[in-house]
Amino acid sequence: MKNIEEKAKTPTIGERSLEKHYEWGGKIEVRSRVAIENSSDLSLAYTPGVAAPCLEIQKDYNRSFELTRRSNLVAVITDGTAVLGLGDIGPEAGMPVMEGKCALFKEFADVDAFPICIRSKDVDELVRTIYLISGSFGGINLEDISAPRCFEVERKLKEICDIPVFHDDQHGTAIVVGAALINALKVVNKKIDEVKVVINGAGSAGIAIGTHFLRLGVKNLTMIDRFGIICEGMEELNDAQREMALVTNREHKRGSLADAMKDADVFVGVSAPGIVSENMIKSMASDPIVFPMANPVPEIMPELAKKAGARVVGTGRSDFPNQINNVLAFPGIFRGALDCRAKAITEEMKTAATIAISSLVSAEELNEEYILPKAFDKRIAKAVAAAVVEAERKSREEV
Repeated sequence: MKNIEEKAKTPTIGERSLEKHYEWGGKIEVRSRVAIENSSDLSLAYTPGVAAPCLEIQKDYNRSFELTRRSNLVAVITDGTAVLGLGDIGPEAGMPVMEGKCALFKEFADVDAFPICIRSKDVDELVRTIYLISGSFGGINLEDISAPRCFEVERKLKEICDIPVFHDDQHGTAIVVGAALINALKVVNKKIDEVKVVINGAGSAGIAIGTHFLRLGVKNLTMIDRFGIICEGMEELNDAQREMALVTNREHKRGSLADAMKDADVFVGVSAPGIVSENMIKSMASDPIVFPMANPVPEIMPELAKKAGARVVGTGRSDFPNQINNVLAFPGIFRGALDCRAKAITEEMKTAATIAISSLVSAEELNEEYILPKAFDKRIAKAVAAAVVEAERKSREEV
């Protein structure tokens, strides 16, 4: 009886986190990089001396990256419409997540990041607001903006901004899942251009993963959403899904998730908890790869997937093997983009980042429960940054 009572009193991770957030009063702060201890210091850091760098920037806009912290500063921006698994909770309620993202930027790649929460759901108003403040930053990280609006916001910003714009929910996820797929295929000894891949969830992450998989070499890809298998000509599709329908499911199959998973080699879930059954896993091809990434409860629990025959299983959770975590990608992506002063995050950079992450697991280390490096592996951000810089160098040479 005593053990039961003690267990009942043990605070949950949410309760502990809430307590710490009250204690912290915010996870980030601004600190000066210069000492201002006397009148001389004041004159150099502020007026009258500061007029000189101002005039230099007036003459040459690019000097803003050399004479200010802009060269290492990223804006982490949300409208609060798709925060974690919580949905549309509002921009202020999304602030703890944005602060957390900023803390990860600093911890993993020494990138300074600042949270900005915008009180608007209007695409054009979001784009205009972000563009107007973009001159203060070296990069824009969009976060937790609902689909399909997020596609349009990113597209429009990339057209008008001269700094990298990156929606991490889409591309960070895709980069890491791509790395997981490359290594999982090595474990099961299958080729990427021969496997049948199924992605459940055709929102921002699912579409980005599908697009990235195709670029990595996947030939047979089927996507499923609430209304079933996505097929060319379906009236229910939004614009982004309509584009994916042109390059996926070339056999024009219709049906449910269960239908799509029959004989599939790979399942990726970015959808809803508990919607994949053991029978669905059993219906897949031999040695299936299963990535149920709904958080906090995956589409199928790893132990059930394994019991049903899954050979390699990865989730978004840290308490199971093979955590597929965006933190493996975005710090290094921005570190590299800032270092080479890239104007955009290109498809070549994303592919290079995926390969860099996958290569950090050696052939000797690779096994069913270790297909990705651990989040705290200090090699990751450096390797990803170097890959991004090299991809940018090659693209400039080609031009």
